[in-house]
Amino acid sequence: MKKAPGTLRRVLRLLRPYRAYVAGSILLAAVFVAASLYVPVLVGNAIDCIVVPGQVDFAAVAACGVTIAVVAAAAAVCQWAMQALNNRVCFGVTRDVREQAFAHVQQLPLAYLDQHPSGELVSRMIADVDQFADGLLMGFTQLFTGVLSIFGTLGFMLWLDWKIALVVVVLTPVSLFAAKFIAGRTYSMFRLQSQTRGEQTAFLGEMVAGQKVVRVFSREQETLREFDGINDRLERASLRATFFSSLVNPTTRFLTSVVYACVGLTGALAAVQGAISVGALSCFLSYANQYAKPFNEISGVVTELQNALACAGRVFELIDAPVQTPDAPGVLQEPSGEVALQNVSFRYTPDRPLIEDLNLSVRPGQRIAIVGPTGCGKTTLINLLMRFYDVDGGSISVSGMDVRDVTRASLRRSYGMVLQDTWLKTGTVRENICMGKPGATDGEMIAAAKASHAHSFIAKLPQGYDTVISADGSLSQGQRQLLCITRVMLCLPPMLILDEATSSIDTRTELRIQQAFDRMMQGRTSFIVAHRLSTIREADVILVMRDGHIVEQGTHDALLQKNGFYAKLYNSQFAH
Repeated sequence: MKKAPGTLRRVLRLLRPYRAYVAGSILLAAVFVAASLYVPVLVGNAIDCIVVPGQVDFAAVAACGVTIAVVAAAAAVCQWAMQALNNRVCFGVTRDVREQAFAHVQQLPLAYLDQHPSGELVSRMIADVDQFADGLLMGFTQLFTGVLSIFGTLGFMLWLDWKIALVVVVLTPVSLFAAKFIAGRTYSMFRLQSQTRGEQTAFLGEMVAGQKVVRVFSREQETLREFDGINDRLERASLRATFFSSLVNPTTRFLTSVVYACVGLTGALAAVQGAISVGALSCFLSYANQYAKPFNEISGVVTELQNALACAGRVFELIDAPVQTPDAPGVLQEPSGEVALQNVSFRYTPDRPLIEDLNLSVRPGQRIAIVGPTGCGKTTLINLLMRFYDVDGGSISVSGMDVRDVTRASLRRSYGMVLQDTWLKTGTVRENICMGKPGATDGEMIAAAKASHAHSFIAKLPQGYDTVISADGSLSQGQRQLLCITRVMLCLPPMLILDEATSSIDTRTELRIQQAFDRMMQGRTSFIVAHRLSTIREADVILVMRDGHIVEQGTHDALLQKNGFYAKLYNSQFAH
């Protein structure tokens, strides 16, 4: 509950752009409540016109009936307009929150995204925002009218008879205390419910995406048990939150029924004594009922608001997560391809060093191959070169400029990447190839596709280059990798990063692509990560990494003559 007040203040700040709509909604709510409270007065007047036997004032009753119809129609119109304004405010705020959250995700460091499952992030931006919207909408719809109804009804009752109204005033705090006592303990329960729901969404996303892996290793039953465990925890959290929040409404209903009974008894005694008329008594009873109803509605609103605030808190936690270091004003223009690493150290977690005191100097146009066992830091080095992560110590410079002194966009435009993991978006083949060079002509695109040997399979697609492909299907892994290679060949940046770029391609096509790569790498600084050491024999320098350090470097022949760690790696791939 500690974070609820701060969350509420932040929600109120989100309403500032919609002040006019909120003011209009409050004004319409006041008119609606005034009209609703005036109707019992008219009904009481009509009753007083017919209560005496044989002395019914039909003209006065008809006039009251017409007035009641007009007032009720005005109240209905105000309620409809108020709902429209409330919808505008509610869904405008949720749109703004989602835009903030999504824009913030684009600025989060990769370390945050690595540490938080994508399913949980999706749950925060979709499910939690929806829950927040539901609570906010109910709050706007019922909170204004409920509060105004309470004060308006109390005012009318004091105007009619302050002694009877005093009974209501004395008993009301009991109902308020009961609602506050119960609702105040539901925030943490709804927060646990939201957290468990996010965990379940993350698990579902991971299992659906990895369904092939699950089935290959026959993990269906184990996966079901894990899901059942999360689902059971969600059930318990939801039942607990719902049970305690459900106590608010019946408790307040009971207490307001007591208030109604006390008002009825007191008013009847007053009517018998002639202190008030029968019509006034009926009006009082109607007000007592109307006075109780807002408390029941507000108790429901409080329950929903607790859930909404818990969900909003999770969304705000995402929005408040520290963003990556802001870009420096420098721009990397026409880099020569010279790269230098000086005393670089890096670790993903503080207690586990990975790269320490790494030094490397790369001249323009050199081909640098990076080899080593799994986990030695090859891909990490690529991440540091691209500044997906910042170094913990030392520096990396390109063309004499520290990469932290230039914008990330200008740095990454200088590199072309082809990774073992392909990344395509849902769209046409043309859009995926031209992602890095949107203004490319059809001739440039087709030439790049022919150079990567992708043109032949693209031409066989139903609409050729205009065929729509999905982000995770419709093409084989080899075809997807060919499109990624085509994308780089189209841009031809001054520096290249090839991380197992041909791992999913057949041997015959790989030989052709290697020839294309050779032509593409002429005059360009290239970093090649390879597990098949036969593919990097022609590299100018081979860096052999082990436990985050460069333990050997040199040409292929020189390293074999050393008969060191590289020679062992190389010979192990060709051992019989």
